[in-house]
Amino acid sequence: MSSLPSVEDLRLVAALARHGSLGAAGRELRISQPAASNRLAALERRIGERLFDRDTTGARPTPAGRALVAEAVHVLGHLEAIFDRTRSAARGEVLSVGTFPSLAAWLFPALAALLRDATVHQVTDHGDRLVEWVGEGSLDAAFVTVANQMRLPATATATPVAGDRLALLTPPGVRVGSGRRPFAGLDVVAHSYDPSADALHRRLSALGARPTPAATGETAVRMGRLLGCPVVLPRGLALAYATPDEEVAPAPVPGRFTLFLVTRRPVPAVLAAVVGGLAARLGLEPAGGEP
Repeated sequence: MSSLPSVEDLRLVAALARHGSLGAAGRELRISQPAASNRLAALERRIGERLFDRDTTGARPTPAGRALVAEAVHVLGHLEAIFDRTRSAARGEVLSVGTFPSLAAWLFPALAALLRDATVHQVTDHGDRLVEWVGEGSLDAAFVTVANQMRLPATATATPVAGDRLALLTPPGVRVGSGRRPFAGLDVVAHSYDPSADALHRRLSALGARPTPAATGETAVRMGRLLGCPVVLPRGLALAYATPDEEVAPAPVPGRFTLFLVTRRPVPAVLAAVVGGLAARLGLEPAGGEP
């Protein structure tokens, strides 16, 4: 038996994670529940780890199972795009590029405008995983803010692209105080590009805030409007989402970010050529620049 998982194995664990039931996963894959159970048991024997805890209420992934599901979703997504990328390659260069969800709505249109002779296959995920995929060669490039906070794969290099900092967005009618505790008694929605959310929440709490996390920049702004409270998020996102009657000002907490282009060595010429113009397209500071 091959030591490598089959596509059917990967589809099974992905379906089982979605449905939480071997029966439902089997129906999606058009196999019986006993066949799905036997395939899962065989996969667990080959890996040497239990992947799902199963009882009469369903199936829940173990830590090992969650790791395999994440890998399966990534591999299956890559496989499903192979034909599209192959067809696109016949019409010009194809690049597989990843970024984190908050930046995707701004980055990918900017790249489409700058890379008119190339097709960009778009991927979103956490920055550390994107960097890992660049290292293994399944992504051509990743635009992330964590490149200076982690050990890059030996095959990868990081190029500074743009800078950003935290800002305060206040919807109409929302008032923020002054002094040492400007957020005293206020809910404050917070979103940060990088994994420093806990540190940001501690800083906001010290200023009197009741921090509320948001998954993306757009989510943060919409929550602030709905709840009628201030929003702390990267300045580029604040300016992109703010309406004319909303104020964007420097945040009373420190926070600077650098957006990096991570690629394998050497940087592909087609990507190196757009680095200089990308900050302006995204409405961000040039790398190392001042606002």
